[in-house]
Parts: sequence; structure tokens; C-alpha cells
Amino acid sequence: MEDPKNMPGHLARRFQQIAVACFVAEVEKAGFDLTPVQYAALAAIAAQPGIDQIGLAGLIAYDRTTIGGVVDRLVQKGFVVREESPIDRRARVLTLTPAGKTTLRAIGPAVAAAQRTMLRGLGAQERRDLVRLLQKAVAGGNALSRAPRREMAG
Repeated sequence: MEDPKNMPGHLARRFQQIAVACFVAEVEKAGFDLTPVQYAALAAIAAQPGIDQIGLAGLIAYDRTTIGGVVDRLVQKGFVVREESPIDRRARVLTLTPAGKTTLRAIGPAVAAAQRTMLRGLGAQERRDLVRLLQKAVAGGNALSRAPRREMAG
């Protein structure tokens, strides 16, 4: 029987735990109350103003049925506005508020610090190699995910 310490699934789960802990610690230390998924959503909305919730879920590889709760919390915090789509009245489009834009800019150093902290056991080349290999593994397994990442059309 293989030792879990040598299994990629176990290591990925452990690294996710470490990544979230580092993110939360750095963000709280900087005075922000934002989860990694909320940050990903803010960054995606900033990159694609007017994106709808389904598009946002695909862009950040998050479950379509639970993205609404993430957006609800960002709206409650005053970071995002949800408006009726001018193209499809059933859809709601998302844009950052001035407070959302300010928060996204201000939180950047804390997010960068979290990335450095979670990789602190690696040298510079090892960090680049790990990111490259993670990108390759994620791309190769994307279709297997319950919430595959989807690029925006157009």
C-alpha cells in the first residue's frame, strides 16, 4: 500500500490547506476580510467587467450553483454591483464598485505575500517549476473537474 505522503491527491489537498491558511493570515493581517474565492471573483470581474454569474463561475472554476453565494457576499460588502443584463433580462451582470476596485488594488501586496509564504520551502527555480507543473496538471485534468475552468467567448 502506497504511503499517502507520496500521493499527488493527498499532497494537493495538503497544499490547498496551506494555501488557504497563508492567504487568510496575510489578508487578515493587512486588515481585509476576503476569502481566496472572493478574491478570485473580484479579480475576474475586474478583468471582465459586465461578466454574468455563470461566466464568472467558469472563469474561476467554481461551481455554478454556489457562485451566487460568493457574489451575494461581495455585494453585501459593497464590492460588486449586480445589474440586469442589457442583452438577457434573466441574467445579472457584475461590475466592481469603487470600493471593490480600491480593495482589489490595496489587497495586492497581501496576496503576493501569501504566495511567497506558501512557497517558502522552495528556491526561485523550484517555485517557477512548481507553478509550471501545477498549470500543466490542472490543464490536463480540467475536464475531469466538477467545475472546469472555462474561457470567456469572444
